[in-house]
Amino acid sequence: MEKPRQLPLELSHGTGYSRDDLITSPANEEAVALIDRWPDWPSPVVVFAGPPGCGKTHLASIWREETGAVQFNGASIGSGAAKLGAGPVLIDNIDAAPVDEAGLFHLINAVRGAGTQLLITARRFPAAWGITLPDLESRLKAAATVEIHEPDDLLLTGVVTKLFADRQIEVEPHVVQYIVRRIERSLSTAIHVVDRLDRKAMELKTRITRALAAETISALDEGQWDFDI
Repeated sequence: MEKPRQLPLELSHGTGYSRDDLITSPANEEAVALIDRWPDWPSPVVVFAGPPGCGKTHLASIWREETGAVQFNGASIGSGAAKLGAGPVLIDNIDAAPVDEAGLFHLINAVRGAGTQLLITARRFPAAWGITLPDLESRLKAAATVEIHEPDDLLLTGVVTKLFADRQIEVEPHVVQYIVRRIERSLSTAIHVVDRLDRKAMELKTRITRALAAETISALDEGQWDFDI
């Protein structure tokens, strides 16, 4: 049997972070517009906040590719801040671990002094990061914060359609709509559902039908398979 193919898109593999892979909808259009406006930003520091699977990392990766930004780890910012040049900086998923508050404070000052920009992505708004350093709290209040909402039907439909197209799989529109209406509002879930459907269809040597989609989504709902993002 042919070895199941791995999906080279989003979250785990860089090839899924290209501008060609980006689909815009009301859920993310404000953030996309800000990426397109760079470097004409309303503040040197911009925060993209939104739930897991909403596409923050995808947008951040596009911005990094287009700007040549240097990426820092949010838990150890101080170790890299001293090496900051005159270019932009990215910190992805900063609230996944306790924030290096002193490092972030000095980094923001350095970014402002260099006349460049800092893009931060997070699940929550800065007020929920548990910041205790008053000067850093003040700096973050001056940042421009953009909310990225959970994917709407338009975005999920576009993503699922493109995922199948990238695999050269023809799926009827009504099957795509069935998937979109029944999965979690998450791009990562959409990716893994398509991946599982592709594998299952290859194993059974069949087309991807509504029945196969129903079986796959039911297995997901019942916790019969897991994925880690």
